[in-house]
Amino acid sequence: MPMYQPTKVEVSGGGQVLDLETAVKDGILGGGVEDGGFSSLSEKLDLKKMVEQLDSIEVPTVFICPISLEPMQDPVTLCTGQTYERSNIMKWLSLGHLTCPTTMQELWDDSITPNKTLQHLIYTWFSQKYLAMKKKSEDVHGRVLEILENLKKVKGQSRVQALKLLKQVVGTHFSAKKTMVDNGGVTFLSSLLGPFTSHAVGSEVVAILVNLSLNFESKSNLTQPAKISLMVDMLNEGSIETKVNCTKLIQGLMETKDFDPELVSSLSLLVGLLKLVKDKRYSNGTQPGLSLLKMISSHECVRSSIISIGAIPQLVDVLPSLNVECLELALSILDNLGSVEEGRLALKNYQKTIPNLVKLLMRTSEICTQLSLSILWAICKLCPEECAPIAVEAGLAAKLLLVIQSGCNQALKQQSAELLKLCSLNYTATIFISKCKLTRTLQ
Repeated sequence: MPMYQPTKVEVSGGGQVLDLETAVKDGILGGGVEDGGFSSLSEKLDLKKMVEQLDSIEVPTVFICPISLEPMQDPVTLCTGQTYERSNIMKWLSLGHLTCPTTMQELWDDSITPNKTLQHLIYTWFSQKYLAMKKKSEDVHGRVLEILENLKKVKGQSRVQALKLLKQVVGTHFSAKKTMVDNGGVTFLSSLLGPFTSHAVGSEVVAILVNLSLNFESKSNLTQPAKISLMVDMLNEGSIETKVNCTKLIQGLMETKDFDPELVSSLSLLVGLLKLVKDKRYSNGTQPGLSLLKMISSHECVRSSIISIGAIPQLVDVLPSLNVECLELALSILDNLGSVEEGRLALKNYQKTIPNLVKLLMRTSEICTQLSLSILWAICKLCPEECAPIAVEAGLAAKLLLVIQSGCNQALKQQSAELLKLCSLNYTATIFISKCKLTRTLQ
């Protein structure tokens, strides 16, 4: 009968293989001994808690249960020499299996043996990692408080450098964000923003705030007109990183209940967002810019201002170059703007609107098709004699037939049918049928 073999551990450096007892004795894999045993501190820590809080770190393979692929807390060994978490192997055996799950060898002995050596090694390894994490977290906590205290004393370039350091710490350590929120860091940083704040200071403050969880009070504080005005200035004049950060922070502030849309109705903000969206040098600004514009355009009182700066032709021009996510945002904005009369007129009067929208039907997502149809319907209904023929010549009739015959939702099909009927009014039946041929559309 084969004898039980100690579990082997392969360690880095020459591929040396040691048994667990040797690994523990020599401190391999983070093991360590005190007076022939393990650290008393390790024994006091709760293994389950440590495993849960260290779930993102890479765990040595020998600690992983082959059944659950999770770290073992109560390892036991079968007669085949394979080790498993006790609860997992007991469940395997209770189902009537008489084999080893890993090797599929038949079990000549169904007894299980607690693997105390491996269990102690797991405890020691996790306790050391846990204590190191805790110490690092405490160090970060103290570092954040130190920087905040220093920021209250320094000005000018020294303040900028301190903010850069704080941004680095907050961006690197999750615990630093909590320290900021719990110790008045958000309130203090907000106080640094105002009409006399330099863009150098403001851009660093915004870069930190945009990565923090802001409560209602903090958001209300930041929605003061002077602070919003500073963000708008930096959005227009700052680096691409600053532009994106200001855009994201303003959007976060707009999500506050009872936010006053007048705060984001300034032409300077709207122009800055359009420039950000169209800037081909930095594609990372397109999505944030469109996302904020969509949120702003959802407020009817601001739509006229957006239309007045020529947003509609500018957005129509960029449609062909956008990915699906950004395309849905841009079409949502145009759909919002098309809900008011001046918006529909601007859409109708721009020669690229209809051709660009027709091309999008059935080419990207169902949402894009739905939004494009909504906009085309608004335009064609506004002036069917002028717009419907242009749309048909652009291939709209054939595209509408594709929508009707597709697996789209019923409401979309119904709208397509109504638009198709509207388009047919300017043609004889024979001519309109020829316009509905799919060959040209597919090409």
